[in-house]
Amino acid sequence: MSAEPMVTSAAYYLYAALMLGLVLGFILVAGWLVRRFGGGALLRLPGRTQRRLGVVEAMALDPRRRLVLIRRDGVEHLLLLGGTQDLHLEGPFPATGPNTGDSHQTFQTVLNETAAPPAPAPGP
Repeated sequence: MSAEPMVTSAAYYLYAALMLGLVLGFILVAGWLVRRFGGGALLRLPGRTQRRLGVVEAMALDPRRRLVLIRRDGVEHLLLLGGTQDLHLEGPFPATGPNTGDSHQTFQTVLNETAAPPAPAPGP
């Protein structure tokens, strides 16, 4: 006969629930750390200090569609994402410097040029 203490089922389930909570807590903390400090840093090639691709600005048009201005190798492109298909609306046009203040002007100009014309008023 063994002299091992018998573990009740309630204590076993409580221990299992606590360990599951602990593991889920570690996963949540790790996910938060990756989002906070950027998981992209792990994927960058060593020796490469400049990024070639980035999002300059994004604007939600409605719950499904979004306008995104991206910069690739010093050239900007305007994309319409969502809906039934993704569209390349405008570009390439030269990127403006971040301190010149022209990037907002260029983005607003492109938005005005690609906006749909107003619908004609119903007439008699």
